[in-house]
Amino acid sequence: MNYKIILASNSPRRKELLQGLDIDFEVRIIPDIDESYPSGTPPEDVPLFIARKKAEAYKASMKDKELVITADTVVVLDGDILEKPANKNDAIQMIKRLSGRKHQVITAVVLTTNEKNKEFSVMSTVDFSELTDDEIEYYVEKYEPFDKAGAYGIQEWIGYIGVKGIEGSFYNVMGLPIQRLYQELKRF
Repeated sequence: MNYKIILASNSPRRKELLQGLDIDFEVRIIPDIDESYPSGTPPEDVPLFIARKKAEAYKASMKDKELVITADTVVVLDGDILEKPANKNDAIQMIKRLSGRKHQVITAVVLTTNEKNKEFSVMSTVDFSELTDDEIEYYVEKYEPFDKAGAYGIQEWIGYIGVKGIEGSFYNVMGLPIQRLYQELKRF
């Protein structure tokens, strides 16, 4: 690539996925970016709205030949966005809602340079098995999924025992649709 790649994310999962592409990049964080969105925004549009806000926050500090990757992921069940849980009880209630049901995971990515940008969204559908209260409580207690939209990480224990199937990208559910990102970087 002709650009220095900047991953604008604190997520260890996004960092791990981008490392899997064997490209050089650095992580650069601007703290406290506002991730609010207008009420009434359709759930499928929320991650792109937030990823754009994140990209805009980086514009002022970008140098020539830098390409910044911003992303946002939401979990949607019955038209409701399941955010990151506020506490243990909130996480348990979210996973109980997901148990035995299908939901959507939508990740939006914005690639930004001083000259141009490219944006895209990827949606995956995840089918959860029925989970017992004991399984849910064990997961929340041991893995503390408070930094994860929908209160779960598919790459963790709950994904091993609870996910019956996925339509779409597994890596999208982890937080970065890495195959699509690779294709977009090649075309950029």
